[in-house]
Amino acid sequence: MKPVIWMGGSREDLRGLSDSAQDAVGFELYKVQCGFDPSDWKPMTTVGAGVREVRVRDEAGMFRLIYLATRPEGVYVLHCFQKRTQRTSRSDLELAKKRFKAIAR
Repeated sequence: MKPVIWMGGSREDLRGLSDSAQDAVGFELYKVQCGFDPSDWKPMTTVGAGVREVRVRDEAGMFRLIYLATRPEGVYVLHCFQKRTQRTSRSDLELAKKRFKAIAR
């Protein structure tokens, strides 16, 4: 199982979500750590090569976790947030891109 490497404040962002969202996102992240695909995901090529987004929906809303799992040292969690509109906000994408670039150095 790969370790999780939290970039920036992504861990605190996850802790700020509702308990049910934390459980759902945490379970999907565990599946990624074990080498499996999450239940609902999509590629985030706008952020970087190999970056994916876990998509979780529950009674509290829509939640996203942007991660990179292609590196051998672990699963990098770039960003975690509650999605409030149909489109992912530019600020969320820019933050994920910034953290992705920090890995490549």
